[in-house]
Amino acid sequence: MVLTFPEIPLHNNAAELAARAKVRKRDVSLQTRTEEGTKSNDTFMTIVQTAKKLGVSAYQYIFDRVSNKFEMPSLAQIIREKSLMS
Repeated sequence: MVLTFPEIPLHNNAAELAARAKVRKRDVSLQTRTEEGTKSNDTFMTIVQTAKKLGVSAYQYIFDRVSNKFEMPSLAQIIREKSLMS
């Protein structure tokens, strides 16, 4: 199937790979001190992983949002556009 459709990944464990990034971060950083810190960490990791999967620079995306420029489309909009192209 992969030879016919090379865009198909060789495995389907993208969720496992995303979870692995969080575990590696937790191992290095140990833990957060507050519930707010945990939520912030989870949000940041989600943005970074989603941007990575979409081929968007996470740094540029976050800078665009923090600087209130909003020149880049939202990650949700990019996901919608990519799903329509499939």
